[in-house]
Amino acid sequence: METLAFQKTYTKITNITKATVELKATGVGYEEMAVVHGRLGQVVKIMGEHVTLQVFSGTEGIPTNAEVRFLGHPPQLKVGEELAGRFFNAYGDPIDGGPKVEGETRNIGSPSVNPVRRQQPSDLIATGIAGIDLNNSLVTGQKIPFFADPDQPYNQVMANVALRAEADKIILGGMGLSNDDYLFFKNVFDNAGALDRIVSFVNTTDNPPVERLLVPDMALTAAEYFAVDKKEKVLVLLTDMTLFADALSIVSNRMDQIPSKDSMPGSLYSDLARIYEKAVQFPDGGSITIIAVTTLSGGDITHAIPDNTGYITEGQLFLRRDSEIGKVIVDPFRSLSRLKQLVIGKQTRSDHPQVMNAAIRLYADAANARTKMENGFDLTDYDVRTLDFAKSYSDKILAIDVNIDTNEMLEKSWELFRSHFSKAEVGIKQEFVDQYWERVDNKEQ
Repeated sequence: METLAFQKTYTKITNITKATVELKATGVGYEEMAVVHGRLGQVVKIMGEHVTLQVFSGTEGIPTNAEVRFLGHPPQLKVGEELAGRFFNAYGDPIDGGPKVEGETRNIGSPSVNPVRRQQPSDLIATGIAGIDLNNSLVTGQKIPFFADPDQPYNQVMANVALRAEADKIILGGMGLSNDDYLFFKNVFDNAGALDRIVSFVNTTDNPPVERLLVPDMALTAAEYFAVDKKEKVLVLLTDMTLFADALSIVSNRMDQIPSKDSMPGSLYSDLARIYEKAVQFPDGGSITIIAVTTLSGGDITHAIPDNTGYITEGQLFLRRDSEIGKVIVDPFRSLSRLKQLVIGKQTRSDHPQVMNAAIRLYADAANARTKMENGFDLTDYDVRTLDFAKSYSDKILAIDVNIDTNEMLEKSWELFRSHFSKAEVGIKQEFVDQYWERVDNKEQ
């Protein structure tokens, strides 16, 4: 063993799997970076003197006498205002042809914020997507996933949220993106003139899967710089967390760990929580809000990845294809934002909670009417009207291509109420009916 500029170097590997190498070493730390035969690796397990490294690009071709050099620090990112508008890989190196970022070096994967420094989230994050803002409003400092089938256009939804959300900075952590997806994000941000407030860390399907494990921490290190140092409102978009969890299982299975449910590592809950718990509202205005995508296998929300995610996050946004209108909608029955009560009717119009509840109740009545129809029962006049309402509501409010502000969503909901129901059937407080029902009447005359 020799020491080069405080870097320990070893040349005897005792075990090699497809994703990991093992050797005897001393004085190294958990998550420390190393160069193994010219490839980057990271310490994932220490048992006495036995150290296991995950090698991000795989171990093929690494001999047992390969040089292993420990770098003395965990993965790092240079942070500064120059991050904005740039695209980086999982290691924080530019992939957009631009220069390297000059700035302060920060270790990634720092601990979550101490609860004492947190504040109750209370600022609305409007996304412009009515299915979210009307029924499941998001709040700064919240952590929430989209649950979606792999064939649904969740990347388009994420791009829409990025462009419409009222945030100072958007950080995109893309894991396992196809080249088409990567170019899609790049072009959408470029064409919208929004690149200057977006920072992207991307691992594509052409890159080794294990590299994905670095992407969320890179994104969140950048987010913490803008939220803590610059006191900005930061929105972090992570897609796809299922591919992140798959990369975790590749490494843990290669280390002969006994897998738990659905062949996932036993540490899955804490691995996911470590990321999601970075969502925070600071008292002085800076905040980190995390919206992630978790793709489902055949719509199965009992799988270990969505199941664990649901315990950690503050609700979920469920995408499904509505066969009636042929569009993807934000499903009002299976979606939930646990923090919406903090802002609806307070930072939005006072009729918002009543309109939201009335619309969901009428939409539920339509679901009952559909069941009656499918079972061959006669429909009442009210049943028929609820079905018509549900179709319009899905098309004009819940569909993910609806991009309007909250006031417009409320106005549109009142119009739908009025064109399908009587005031009594809608069941909204009289004071709001007096204020908004007639206003729609007058508008149409």
